[in-house]
Amino acid sequence: MTALSVSTSAAASLRVDAVVVGVAKGDKGPVPASGAETVAEAFDGRLAEILGALGATGAEGEAVKVPAPAGMKASVVLAVGVGEAAEDGTYDLEALRRAAGVAARTLAGSGKAALALPTGTPEAVEAVALGGLLGAYSFTEYRTGDSGKAPVGELIVVTGRKGQKGAKAAAERATVLAEEMNRTRDLVNTPPNDLTPKAFAAIAQAAGKEHGLKVEVLDEKALAKGSYGGILGVGRGSANPPRLVKVAYTHPKARASLAFIGKGITYDSGGISLKPAGHNETMKCDMSGAAAVLSAVVAAARLGVEVNVTGWLALAENMPSGGATRPGDVLRMYGGKTVEVLNTDAEGRLVLADAIVRAGEEQPDAIVDVATLTGAMVMALGTRVFGIMAGEDGFRDRVFDAAGRAGEQAWPMPLPADLRKGLDSSVADLANMGERMGGGLVAGVFLKEFVAEGIAWAHLDIAGPAFQEGAPYGYTPKGGTGSAVRTLVQLAEDAAAGTLL
Repeated sequence: MTALSVSTSAAASLRVDAVVVGVAKGDKGPVPASGAETVAEAFDGRLAEILGALGATGAEGEAVKVPAPAGMKASVVLAVGVGEAAEDGTYDLEALRRAAGVAARTLAGSGKAALALPTGTPEAVEAVALGGLLGAYSFTEYRTGDSGKAPVGELIVVTGRKGQKGAKAAAERATVLAEEMNRTRDLVNTPPNDLTPKAFAAIAQAAGKEHGLKVEVLDEKALAKGSYGGILGVGRGSANPPRLVKVAYTHPKARASLAFIGKGITYDSGGISLKPAGHNETMKCDMSGAAAVLSAVVAAARLGVEVNVTGWLALAENMPSGGATRPGDVLRMYGGKTVEVLNTDAEGRLVLADAIVRAGEEQPDAIVDVATLTGAMVMALGTRVFGIMAGEDGFRDRVFDAAGRAGEQAWPMPLPADLRKGLDSSVADLANMGERMGGGLVAGVFLKEFVAEGIAWAHLDIAGPAFQEGAPYGYTPKGGTGSAVRTLVQLAEDAAAGTLL
């Protein structure tokens, strides 16, 4: 990954390939943002004029290069938009993340760059550092020969003396978050012929060994012995058998415990209810929830968060075969409930249900599951926002608040009680499908049936933002994005602080 450091030196004096400055939208044109002072001086005060002549406005997403003037040791100045000008020099943290991400992507192929963006607080330092590291992400594992420009080799976050207090810790936290989000991105981008449930479990074991986590893997024999009917039912049609992986982090000063559960369908063909043409090509991303959970537990451990966190990765490959679960089959789930399978492409809720019941046996203070669960949620919220449902509105709202503070776009969704009747089955306790309209909410209502009494629970449907099919933007690349990792880490930190539960 791109190296990161923090410097209090004047940006104009740094020996780098490029210096990045922020430019904001002013009433009369672009305005250099705080952090760009020494660079503006090097241009004899004409930086804004030059940028305006080149078409810069300061809008988010803009990136304009100009040759550095005599006196600067860099050869290029890159101006990136940070949005509306702020009189006090304070800018929206997400705008800073995206600006740094745009800069890192634009400077691919460079050896070293300085980020002279607004960094007056530790929070701003973290935002700039995180955005830069995430923007520099590249997945080239399967490319041979020339794979294009390499990511920028090193980023220097320029803080100035005023912003130096707490800057080092902020940069270190940003590095951990970026590395763990990039772990999720790598897992999501790995093709399903290599990332089978068994292979995913092995990766979790290796991560656990590296970071002092306790990892337990239930293979198909252990799952059968334990009567995990949901996970086994989904994985029945595949030559690659399922796994349930438990990854546990404990802290001696913990006063709260959380269980994170991730949907880990390493490839989703839809099973017997086969997906139509055009809907299969990106289904390697259906394990994004499990990837996010693994990364979040590792991040909590690396950050030393004073909370106990257990991650549950429900891993299976959903394939059609002579042994696959059929529409009309009834599965006996872990814990004993029976489910009539009406659609084998509604498989994520089946593996999650087993894991939710198992996690509940350990009596955590809260359970949060994460899944690329429904296309209905994409229809409702688009491709950049994930939905949040919960058993209780207050807990849902606290999760929503945590997501916002973590820098992720989310929206609180209801769980209407009247949708439960649509899940009634004539032969089992419930069916895995209900009303067609509001399908994302129906899935949440289904999962709620498996949450033990007295345990706070939330469900994050990340089907939209987990995988970016279009062009990169901000710090978000094409492919796996790392969605939900920051929110889960923030929830762990909130639980440690006593503000979540």
